Amino acid sequence: MRGPIERLFPNLPHGPRTVIDWVSTIAGAVLIVLAVKAWVVNPYRIPSPSMEPTLHCARPAPDCEAGSSDRVLANRFIYRFHSPRRRDIVVFHAPDAARRECIGGTFVKRIIGLPGETWSERAGVTYINGRRLPEPYIAPARWDTETKTLLDIPPLGKLRRIPPRMYLVEGDNRAHSCDSRVWGLVPRANIIGKVFLTYWPLSRVGTP
Repeated sequence: MRGPIERLFPNLPHGPRTVIDWVSTIAGAVLIVLAVKAWVVNPYRIPSPSMEPTLHCARPAPDCEAGSSDRVLANRFIYRFHSPRRRDIVVFHAPDAARRECIGGTFVKRIIGLPGETWSERAGVTYINGRRLPEPYIAPARWDTETKTLLDIPPLGKLRRIPPRMYLVEGDNRAHSCDSRVWGLVPRANIIGKVFLTYWPLSRVGTP
């Protein structure tokens, strides 16, 4: 059976036809990889200690627990089927205020507050709509004991509830996380996808 190159160029000599066949195969593979990264799954590296101990960054950076940074995969299409949910670890494009306050343009944090909710933290404990939120993923040594409410988050001003299509995100390392408490909320449009797998190092493979 003749291949597509042979059918398109029946009089082409064998050598050039083989070269064209290889080039088209490689180009097709590259396009598939790019399409997967753009619409399905994309890898990310954890550069900071904001998600310790759930996701590790590498020593000797301050407050990092591991010898190498975790590499994670984010599902880019899952939020086409449902809205982001509380406790999801998400990758997102940093809002302008976050870029000014923190380092980096793509962040990895955990969703804590959803649209329409109130949020506060007191003595390391998070409250959503006035009720305590269980957060077993936070190590007690990494709590932030400062008291804050939505009124303390810039630039919300007098807003007492999270607006529609906005999300409050925080790192699991609350004492060392540059997150919504510092620079504000994340628009739904900025959320790239949900982290669903740590794939490197091999000793860390699993769901975060």
